[in-house]
Amino acid sequence: MSAHGLRIAAIGGGTGLSTLLRGLKPYVEAEGGWSINDLGAIVTVTDEGGSSGVLRKEFGMLPPGDIRNCIVALAEEEQLLSRLFSYRFDTDSALKGHSLGNLLLTALTDITGNFDSAILAASEVLNIRGAIYPSTLEDVRLRAMLEDGTEIVGEVAISGSEIGETPATTARHTPIKRLAIDPADAQPTDGALEALANADLILIGPGSLYTSVLPNLLIKPIADALRNARALRVYICNVMTQPNETDGYAAQDHLRAIIEHAGLVVDVMVINGRRPSESILHSYEAMNQFPVQFDLDAVRELGVTPFFGDIISEGNYVRHDAGALAQTMFRLYDRYGRTLERMRRDS
Repeated sequence: MSAHGLRIAAIGGGTGLSTLLRGLKPYVEAEGGWSINDLGAIVTVTDEGGSSGVLRKEFGMLPPGDIRNCIVALAEEEQLLSRLFSYRFDTDSALKGHSLGNLLLTALTDITGNFDSAILAASEVLNIRGAIYPSTLEDVRLRAMLEDGTEIVGEVAISGSEIGETPATTARHTPIKRLAIDPADAQPTDGALEALANADLILIGPGSLYTSVLPNLLIKPIADALRNARALRVYICNVMTQPNETDGYAAQDHLRAIIEHAGLVVDVMVINGRRPSESILHSYEAMNQFPVQFDLDAVRELGVTPFFGDIISEGNYVRHDAGALAQTMFRLYDRYGRTLERMRRDS
């Protein structure tokens, strides 16, 4: 750990990663108490749905949606400029469904000549607290082999839904047996590898297991970097199962999928310790979603330490609570990370 605070690298995509970053942001260069010296976000670029999918197809660029959400989450002030980045056109026009931030990143990619430079330019405009790295700059697609032998290609086909659909109306397919990326030898960005090498704490998730978390870990040099990292490596497990991706999965099943695809890249797994209210669980049940169960002995047998946290908030949906999630990460590091520091210093 640096003299000024923790160096943290977070890996994921979707709303889970941006929620985590929003919770960590207040601690970047904070005075007194918990503090973060460096915060890097490594973001999946396999999205093919909604506005990102349209721009990816029409302009041959990487999908900007998850990157945009992370930029907004880390913006110094989530006021006018960040609200503009999040603004989505809903009028009946050619712009319907697009967010202004996605369009701006598209324009910046054209102006600067590449997606990496566009992210840097947008990050400077919003004065973000941290750095954002695509996991790769290559045009990668997901490919899933299902348990019945069927192969499906693309993030939308794997998740079974488009933006705006509910889990109850998504197309169904049999469980996923194996996930891969095309091209299989996609290379990571230098910034992503550097963030992992320098980190004291690496956070994986939360987010959709097969379309937000694993796509990053399927990039072989990233998985290698995680296995060799000196940091404390933490996987934040989802709170609810997700149709098509984790139907019937317990916490240890999420973890087993990560190990099968990337090796043992986790030291500690965070599990939600508070049961959501019965009324909201009833609503989820109608969508075939249920709380993620757990077997602590099974988690330990996989070589990982379970850690409980009260990390959810409830509204219309059960979501990870940004503030509680960040505080849980610091408490976890105080408990396990400092011991790891001493062990590695003495080795």
